[in-house]
Amino acid sequence: MSMAQQTPLAEDIRVADVLSGKSGGDENFPVASALIAPRHRPAILGFYRFVRAADDIADHATLPPAVKHALLDRLEAGLLGTGPDESEATPLRRALAERGMEPRHALDMLVAFRRDVDKAQTFDWADLLDYCRYSAAPVGRFVLDLHGESEALWPANDALCTALQIINHMQDCARDYRDMQRIYLPLDLMQQHGVVAEDLARGSLTPGLRAVLDRVIDGTHDLLKVSATFAPGIADLRLALEVGVIQRVAETLTPMLAAQDPLATRVALGKAGYARAALSGVLSTAIGRLLGGKRLPAPQEPMR
Repeated sequence: MSMAQQTPLAEDIRVADVLSGKSGGDENFPVASALIAPRHRPAILGFYRFVRAADDIADHATLPPAVKHALLDRLEAGLLGTGPDESEATPLRRALAERGMEPRHALDMLVAFRRDVDKAQTFDWADLLDYCRYSAAPVGRFVLDLHGESEALWPANDALCTALQIINHMQDCARDYRDMQRIYLPLDLMQQHGVVAEDLARGSLTPGLRAVLDRVIDGTHDLLKVSATFAPGIADLRLALEVGVIQRVAETLTPMLAAQDPLATRVALGKAGYARAALSGVLSTAIGRLLGGKRLPAPQEPMR
């Protein structure tokens, strides 16, 4: 399809036409949960709605790349107020204006989604971390700015957001390859262990692919060690509890991915497992603050 053929198609499609229908309930992490102060929830939901729309555009199964880029440009124009209003961008633009905040974190997210359109695989661990710098870290940075928290928390935030993103990549590695021919596992690790892309289409992990995931899990554990300092450093109690929940969810999912096969089954907590992790995260953070600001470590569970 030529650019001339694609341009009219892009003009005829609205951002709302390509939305997947996914909501915050489909995520590994809470989105503006009851732990967050009510005055902050609309802005967080506006940010999520914007990011969800951009993600849906980048992940659309049939749109040509040029059309995806055109829709992402339109979403950005709606955010900046330089183009027509977009229903998925206008609420965030207004929320930012009301608070005197810049759109830099939302714009950073668009860097990642444009990269998704043009790039099918990450080359190595550093490349994956750089991708997560734009695809994940801005979410937490936005929430921190919204609460007036210090930028000194950004390294711990980035570690947690990156860990969550990588966990999601491991959970969805088969679907990402099957539906979008996209691979987030580092190419150099795949080559070291004799793994080819087609191995992701199998019904179960090969020994080489298991070894690749284990290496990625090791890196994720390292990130979670860094992010363990995040919740204790947050001034806002409600936000600290929310972050404590997210940390515990990540700490629970990571060993599950080490023990289970994400090609054979969806490795997820389920409602009961999520509730247990959330309660553990709230209690460990709350008790830790009472005991001097340290978050209690995750309880050790036997591997199954």
